[in-house]
Amino acid sequence: MKQDNNLYSYTVPPKKDELVENQVVLCTECFDQIKAGDYSNSHYWRCLEGSIWSEVPAVQVLSYKILKKLTSNEWAMDAVDAVFLEESLIEWANDEDTQVAEKVIHKDANGILLTTGDNVILTQNLNVKGTSYIAPKGTMVRKVRLVSDNAEQLEGKINGDTIVILTKFVKKSV
Repeated sequence: MKQDNNLYSYTVPPKKDELVENQVVLCTECFDQIKAGDYSNSHYWRCLEGSIWSEVPAVQVLSYKILKKLTSNEWAMDAVDAVFLEESLIEWANDEDTQVAEKVIHKDANGILLTTGDNVILTQNLNVKGTSYIAPKGTMVRKVRLVSDNAEQLEGKINGDTIVILTKFVKKSV
């Protein structure tokens, strides 16, 4: 294994200025994978389970952004669900994605706007694929995540299983 001692200063997007509070220091492999948008080696990114608890806001934001890209892995989803970040840091983390995905708008069965972190209620019984479980009408699904490229889908946990739910079968809980 080749030893690489190169470190890179990286400004966490969408920030563009080079203020030190908007930057993190990355190893070559992290830097290259982030620049390429390559998060296919999910095991490599397991270090973020600890990094997200850093006291440095830029480290928290970058960790959160990458973990959100890895939520198909249970460990990454658990890390995102467990951490509490200030609203300003979540906005920073989501700003770039919001700019890219502004056209994807998620609405519930009643046309009410849904956002990541909302609680929703199922409006009908749903078969949970891959299980023998039927999620009954009225089930509360907490802290849903919106599918960024599909306005008709969101992700949530029912009985500990993460499932994709169609927005037409939920209503926002108030």
